[in-house]
Amino acid sequence: MILQDARNVLRTEAEAILGLARRIDKNFKKAVEVISRCKGRIVVTGIGKSGIIGRKISSTFSSAGTPAFYLHPAEGLHGDIGMLMKGDIVLAISYSGETEEMAKVLPLIKKMGLVLITMTGNKGSNLARNSDIVLDISVKKEACPYNLMPTSSSTAAMALGDALAVALIAEKGIKKENLAMFHPGGAIGKRLLLVRDIMRHGKENPLIKEHKTVKDALFVMTSTRLGAVSVVDKRGRMCGFFTDGDLRRNLQKKGERVLNERISALMTKNPTTISPDEFAVGALRLMQERMFDNIPVVDRKRRPVGIIDERDLLLKGINKIE
Repeated sequence: MILQDARNVLRTEAEAILGLARRIDKNFKKAVEVISRCKGRIVVTGIGKSGIIGRKISSTFSSAGTPAFYLHPAEGLHGDIGMLMKGDIVLAISYSGETEEMAKVLPLIKKMGLVLITMTGNKGSNLARNSDIVLDISVKKEACPYNLMPTSSSTAAMALGDALAVALIAEKGIKKENLAMFHPGGAIGKRLLLVRDIMRHGKENPLIKEHKTVKDALFVMTSTRLGAVSVVDKRGRMCGFFTDGDLRRNLQKKGERVLNERISALMTKNPTTISPDEFAVGALRLMQERMFDNIPVVDRKRRPVGIIDERDLLLKGINKIE
C-alpha cells in the first residue's frame, strides 16, 4: 500500500507537468520576451507553498543569468515593498489568485507601474484579471488523497519556473562561460572551469628551443617537476613535445649518449594540444582517452602558453566526466 501510494503521487504530479507542457502558449513566449528585456530585477512573490516555490524560482533565475529575488508579500506590506524599483518585473505565484496578502500587495505594484506576470490556477481570479501576462498552472487534481494539500500544483509551478529560466538562457544568449561566473563553487562551477583557469603558465610552463639537447630538456623538466616539456621553434611556436616516457624509451635504446642529442630529433612532432578556452573537463576527457598525464596548451598562433596536468585537475575536484 505504501509503495502504491508513492507511485500514485509521482504519476499524478508527472501528469500535471505533462498537462502544463501541452498548455505552453503565446503567453509563455511573451513572458520570456518581456523578462529578457527587463532592465531591473525579477521580483518573485507568493505566500505559503507558493512562497517556497517562489524562493526556488528566484534562485534559479539568478543562477541562470537573470537577476531575481524573492519578496514575501506580508513583509512587503510592512516596508519591504520599498525594495521594488522602476524597471523591475513582478512574478506573482498564487494558485487561487485570491489570497489576502496578494490582494493587498497588488494595488502597490500597479501604482508603481511595474509589469506583473502571474502564475495561477485560476485565470478568473482578481490577481489574474489585473496582470499583464497570465501563465496557467492549473492541475486536474492534487496528489494529496483529499485533493487539498498543494502537491501537484506546487510541482507544476516549480516546473514552469524552471522552463522560464531555461528559455531565458537561450533568449538572452547566455553561454556556458557566463554560467561559470554564477557558479564559482560546487560541482557546477568545477565543470565550467576553463583550461586557462587551471593551467600552469609563466615560469611553471616548461619550454625549450628546438636546437637544445635532451640534457637541457631534462633540466627544464626537473625544475618544473612535470615530466614534460614543450619544444618551440625560432618564432616561439609549438613544434614538439617531449616527456619523461620518451626519455626512458630512448635511454633503453641508445644509452646515455642520447642526452647529448638534439631534442628536435627525439620529440613528438605535431603533438596533441588543447586551447586555453576549452573546458577543463574536456582536458580530463582527452587525458583519459589517450592516457596522458599532461597536455600542452597553445593559443591561436600555436604558441605554448601553458600546460595542464592531471594532478592539477584532481586538486580542483575535476576527477570524473559527467
